[in-house]
Amino acid sequence: MKIQASLLPALALLMAQPVYGEVVDISTPGTSLILDAVKGQPLKILYYGAKLSDADKGMLDVAGGMNLNAYPVYGLNPQSEAALSVTHTDGNRTTDVAVQDVKTSTDKDGAKVTTVYMTDTAYPLNVNLNYRTYPGQDVIETWAEIENGEKGTVTLNRFMSGYLPVRYGNVWLSSLYGTWADEANLTEEPLPHGVRMIKNKDGLRNSHTSHGEVMLSLDGKPRENEGRVIGAALCYPGNYKLFVDTDDSNYHHFFAGINEENSEYHLKKGETFTTPELALTYSDEGLSGVSRNFHKWGRKYRLHDGDKERKVLLNSWEGVYFGINEEVMAGMMEDIASMGGELFVMDDGWFGDKYPRDVDNSSLGDWVVDTNKLPNGINGLLETAKKNGVKFGIWIEPEMTNTVSELYEKHPEYIIKAPKREVVKGRGGTQLVLDLANPKVQDLVFEVVDTLMTKYPEIDYIKWDANAPIMEHGSQYLTADNQSHLYIDYHKGLIKTLDRIRAAHPNVTIQACASGGGRANWGFLPWFDEFWLSDNNDALQRVYMQWGTSYFFPAIAMASHISASPNHQTFRRIPTKFRADVAMSGRLGLEMQPRDMNDEDKAICRQAINDYKKIRPIVQFGDLYRLQSPYDKKGVASLMYVTPEKDDAVFYWWKIETFMGQQLPRIPMAGLDPDKTYTVTELNRIDNEPLPYEGKSFTGRYLMDNGLEMPLTYKVDYNKNTDYASRVLRLTAK
Repeated sequence: MKIQASLLPALALLMAQPVYGEVVDISTPGTSLILDAVKGQPLKILYYGAKLSDADKGMLDVAGGMNLNAYPVYGLNPQSEAALSVTHTDGNRTTDVAVQDVKTSTDKDGAKVTTVYMTDTAYPLNVNLNYRTYPGQDVIETWAEIENGEKGTVTLNRFMSGYLPVRYGNVWLSSLYGTWADEANLTEEPLPHGVRMIKNKDGLRNSHTSHGEVMLSLDGKPRENEGRVIGAALCYPGNYKLFVDTDDSNYHHFFAGINEENSEYHLKKGETFTTPELALTYSDEGLSGVSRNFHKWGRKYRLHDGDKERKVLLNSWEGVYFGINEEVMAGMMEDIASMGGELFVMDDGWFGDKYPRDVDNSSLGDWVVDTNKLPNGINGLLETAKKNGVKFGIWIEPEMTNTVSELYEKHPEYIIKAPKREVVKGRGGTQLVLDLANPKVQDLVFEVVDTLMTKYPEIDYIKWDANAPIMEHGSQYLTADNQSHLYIDYHKGLIKTLDRIRAAHPNVTIQACASGGGRANWGFLPWFDEFWLSDNNDALQRVYMQWGTSYFFPAIAMASHISASPNHQTFRRIPTKFRADVAMSGRLGLEMQPRDMNDEDKAICRQAINDYKKIRPIVQFGDLYRLQSPYDKKGVASLMYVTPEKDDAVFYWWKIETFMGQQLPRIPMAGLDPDKTYTVTELNRIDNEPLPYEGKSFTGRYLMDNGLEMPLTYKVDYNKNTDYASRVLRLTAK
């Protein structure tokens, strides 16, 4: 048995050879991780940071390297935190592992995997630490494999993916927190003595209230484009725990892995438990440098189809909510086609026979078309999409059911439920979670997608939702002695199912939605093309949420839609221009329905879509430079994307508050070639006359030293003035 099996592709073993000598050097183009692997001794970590020269590697012992256990285990000297804690078959709770061998191999992606094989000094329990590096990437993935060679069952009490000591000093932690409709808020804080913990126990949605990613700034208060920063991202779709223990030593001790609370794992004889990967990166170019490392690695090796442009879409949800019908869907397809969009997505409310899905309290699991709403079915909608020259997408929530559904009536044994308890219900007072630990449920969820795609192969996009947590601890499938496996086995089952779906249907775009932004984690994205960041489309709040999300995830994965005014969540009234400029910094889409727009708003959105298509490769594949944080309370936020060749860039500027007499900072740019000359073009312009630098050219050096002055208002007719202002500039090198 292996957790995260699909994330650990079978090694091709194009090469497999021992690493001679005690020092193990795991290097990327810009970083070094140095280990000391003396046979018969615990594995030691000596260094992690900027890439070392051969001469400096040889001086670590005299320079004062870390020389700490690379994977601390519990039992001997148990006063310190540990990455691994087990109870052996005979009840012994101590573990003491020593290095036996080190080997390297190459996997199918051309990545180099270094494995350090360790064994307990008194028991046949093996702990293998793995480190993966990819060509041209500054990210190192690490994970552990625990193999039980004992005569009986070993209990795993804690099983972290990785540990990293960070030298004590003026170290700051950057992390994300939030709630429904307010996801991915940034917090920055100096690390205190004691423990700073970030954890998730939702069961299904692991990025609403916290995130499984952090940054550690080593030079004091974090800065965007300078300073030494370590980034860490746990690639796991389930419950996690990340914590930093700052004790009386000279180190902050960082641990990350599966949350072991109520999840002790019973490892049978001959069985192997594999932890999810922990991705580590380092940059001396500040927070944005770490972000760029994660984005490049993620697009190439983690995000499904990370090299393919994402389409501009219209989603039906805020237009009609559950009020789906054929005529309105056809009108929306015609509308988005007229705006220059490429995809229409029909959201919740299209299904149910015995129990039509008219509100949120029924029908999940009954994935049959409601022919009262759609008399010509999905085929009719596909024909309409084709006639309008757009692709078609559809919403499903395959991990869930309702008490009011034919599925639940036939198979009440499929849900997560504790024995001797009344079932706990979620959304609508009826929603239940299917137990994906059960292979029959895995088959069911696979068939939902497979049936749709087999019957309607022209479906281009699936919005996959998950609107409930695990609401009670109980599996009707797992045995009584393995109930603690619920959280882990659920995600093992989900991953098996997603593997089958992607093997059968590799080309359909799938969005990870979970009550909004509940699944923004690299543990989901190998099977998903993007995530829904939040059910809140308010453009002002999105500036903050998208800023935080960009710390770890690229724009191509971040769905960002233009919504109506007043906004459906905050009821704030924001001009269409500002809403469009915010949405254009992610994967552009529309929730605002064209039929509800006046001619001026249609013109703005049509121009935004047209302009976005021109800059889409820059935004979706470019390097991100965050310039002015909205969290700095300077009244403005700004960022930019630059092509790897530095020959094209897009600069975003949003005024996020308005006061009479206010003074906003001028924003120097970043990431340009100082010796190239860039011509400025404003996108999505609404002014009666262009900016003074429209069509003018500046050197990259000037733009990075000085920036350009942004007017605080527009030059528009008096009655069109608002308290908002935003600018999007394209910078094209000659």
